[in-house]
Amino acid sequence: MWRIGQLARMSGVSERTLRHYDAIGLLAPAAVDHVTGYRWYGAAELSRLERIRGLQRLGLPLRRIAELIDAPETHLRQALTDTVAAIRRDIAELEAAAARAEDRLRRPMSILPQQAAVRARRLRVRRLRVEHPSELAAVCGDAPETLLTWLHGHPAGGFAAAVAAGRDGEPLTLPARTVVRAVVPPAVGVVRAGQDLFGWLDRHGLAVAGPTLEEHLVDAEGVGVTVLEVPTRPGAR
Repeated sequence: MWRIGQLARMSGVSERTLRHYDAIGLLAPAAVDHVTGYRWYGAAELSRLERIRGLQRLGLPLRRIAELIDAPETHLRQALTDTVAAIRRDIAELEAAAARAEDRLRRPMSILPQQAAVRARRLRVRRLRVEHPSELAAVCGDAPETLLTWLHGHPAGGFAAAVAAGRDGEPLTLPARTVVRAVVPPAVGVVRAGQDLFGWLDRHGLAVAGPTLEEHLVDAEGVGVTVLEVPTRPGAR
């Protein structure tokens, strides 16, 4: 039999860790001297400790190890299958984050696009046809709270648009959809932000799947901000 310090040295695990394993019911000592408080461990506990450490190296947290250490092998195999799948998802997310950061380093942008799922939305609109974005201010009058444009990139000619209208407006339903959203900083023009946004979509293999929504929001302090939302779908690479 070995005392806790001896087992710690033999296994390379700290005494604090061994006490923690005992506290959570994962590795109890073979015996405890009720006079001195010394904990004693034997070969069975050493074997169990090595199994715990092996399962940790396979990516299992202590909570799952406590559930599986005495379970049939089939349970362990299923847990490892789930763990591998979760790790691969984490790797994919990290690789995607690294790719986005690298893209930003290569191509400075005025905005930070984010992908999101949005609910269906019902509007009443007045439809327009313009030949150039500069005409929008003239045909819309005061900047509308909501503007829709049917564009797939920087306009090379005329395009369709629509502005939010009152009860007499034409009903328009935007379905539930996946969008790329960008909040346009006050110092950045919407035209520049839109160009940056369409360039980002192209680099990430996304195609425009409907009208771009441009929304002008004002808070209680009178500070305004513009939000752009472009519905997307996977595009041809």
